[in-house]
Amino acid sequence: MATMESLIGLVNKIQRACTVLGDHGGSDSSFSSLWEALPSVAVVGGQSSGKSSVLESIVGRDFLPRGSGIVTRRPLVLQLHKTEDGSQEYAEFLHMPKRRFTDFSLVRKEIQDETDRVTGKSKMISPVPIHLSIYSPHVVNLTLIDLPGLTKVAVEGQPESIVKDIEDMVRLYVEKPNCIILAISPANQDIATSDAIKLAKEVDPNGDRTFGVLTKLDLMDKGTNALEVLEGRSYRLQQPWVGIVNRSQAEINRNVDMIAARHKEREYFATSPDYSHLASRMGSEYLAKMLSKHLEAVIRARIPSIISLINKNIDELEAELDRLGRPIGVDAGAQLYTILELCRAFDKIFKEHLDGGRPGGDRIYGVFDNQLPAALKKLPFDRYLSLQNVKKVVSEADGYQPHLIAPEQGYRRLIEGALHYFRGPAEASVDAVHFVLKELVRKSIAETQELKRFPSLQAELAAACYASLERFRDESRKTVIRLVEMEAAYLTVEFFRRLPQEAEKSANPGGPNANANANTNANLDRYNDGHFRRIASNVSSYIRMTSDTLKNTIPKATVHCQVREAKHSLLNLFYTQVGKREGKQLGQMLDEDPQLMDRRLQCAKRLELYKSARAEIEAVSWGRS
Repeated sequence: MATMESLIGLVNKIQRACTVLGDHGGSDSSFSSLWEALPSVAVVGGQSSGKSSVLESIVGRDFLPRGSGIVTRRPLVLQLHKTEDGSQEYAEFLHMPKRRFTDFSLVRKEIQDETDRVTGKSKMISPVPIHLSIYSPHVVNLTLIDLPGLTKVAVEGQPESIVKDIEDMVRLYVEKPNCIILAISPANQDIATSDAIKLAKEVDPNGDRTFGVLTKLDLMDKGTNALEVLEGRSYRLQQPWVGIVNRSQAEINRNVDMIAARHKEREYFATSPDYSHLASRMGSEYLAKMLSKHLEAVIRARIPSIISLINKNIDELEAELDRLGRPIGVDAGAQLYTILELCRAFDKIFKEHLDGGRPGGDRIYGVFDNQLPAALKKLPFDRYLSLQNVKKVVSEADGYQPHLIAPEQGYRRLIEGALHYFRGPAEASVDAVHFVLKELVRKSIAETQELKRFPSLQAELAAACYASLERFRDESRKTVIRLVEMEAAYLTVEFFRRLPQEAEKSANPGGPNANANANTNANLDRYNDGHFRRIASNVSSYIRMTSDTLKNTIPKATVHCQVREAKHSLLNLFYTQVGKREGKQLGQMLDEDPQLMDRRLQCAKRLELYKSARAEIEAVSWGRS
């Protein structure tokens, strides 16, 4: 059957591990804190009430700073670990994990120094706790939290809010339902004025989790005693009151050790005419044992809820590790397989963007349906086919001999010059699609959860994809420019063959005589403005026809050369590059973000802690049945 020490020691061990892993007082709010579910003992009392002496009596060592006024200026989370008989006593601080203190006077100095590092050499306080573990065969397994002493007035060097600040800090701990309150009150003061009892009554009105401790019994006025309190008649708690006799200042100055002090304390209660009948449940040794026994009962009652919380944390951690990804193999084959799997995950998301499963691919259609038609409409054909420019181009094409019937060379020059304007919208469409594809690559990499842990691989994958897209863009640009040049290389003859017939029909509604008159008029009007306006109108009609053609063919070429290639061969260049890599280079590609690696390590440690804790708690639980 599991002993009381093994059960409390297990909880103490879990609390220590939680502290080391940052699960207590840390910024990670994604997990329910196991620390909060485990009971601990908060030591509460007014300044100079004897809190430090009580703690040192329980530990059996001098290790706490002493002085007048406010001495404890930061919470001290003190975890006591019972070790095997004969083993050496030592202490460890969480902020100095690699150093063991065997000289407890140095422990006192480090508590003071660490306090000053946060608060400065002043009388200010800080809620940031100091974590100290003491390993000794002379202690019971406990977690004690020494809190700043409650006060009623601010002294020089402290802000007026210090009274409330200390109370708020203490209240933050004692309000928790799993906190056992060790309320320290000096016996030489009226219990009705006790700061500790007043606060404990507010947060624990029934007194279920409050232990009353009376200190300085030996300093009471002659002829008086504290039996009214110790026997529960003055103020009743669910737990019995315990009297403590600490070392006097003179004994502290003479370095009287704790073994002698405990012996003197036992002798005081055994021989006291007032308290001898209570001697069996008085003293610091009895207090430590009573706290341990109570802790055992509390822990056993909470085992089901603790296991439930541990299971919840295990589920959350395993889900977190799945998101972060499991560790990668060290051999080249495993690394190459991992890279290819990551590429397949990325490629799947990229194709979903293009095909409509994810947003983004519709922007390519927007280039063809909006940007390209708008760009074609803005081309300056009105200016280019102005009467003045048409006259200039036709005249230059005629040279020294004016055209006789139709200015064919003038037509060709006008059309070829106009078709040159189509290069701009064609190239702009290619660039717009290229920009969309680059953005989709960036988004796809960002949305591939498996890639998040490998910044080097992300960078190399992006660079290779961008290089492939550049190559697709260059090919697409050549193709659309070739489409424009094809339109200029061979004009649609049928369009121009229809022009004389249409002109003849419109100009000859009256038969042969009218036709002769029309020819005569045409010869007379050949160099009039109307003649050049007809040329401009004919060229404009041809350009509109060509524009309609290119509006259909440019998207086809762009999709064929860029979008289709991106879907089918975006990763070909990257695969070629990866195939040439050696094992060490593959490992460098899978070099993870240090923060992510640290996160995974922390999750793995927590997971190991929780699984170990669950197994040990279940073993203890079965052992008691």
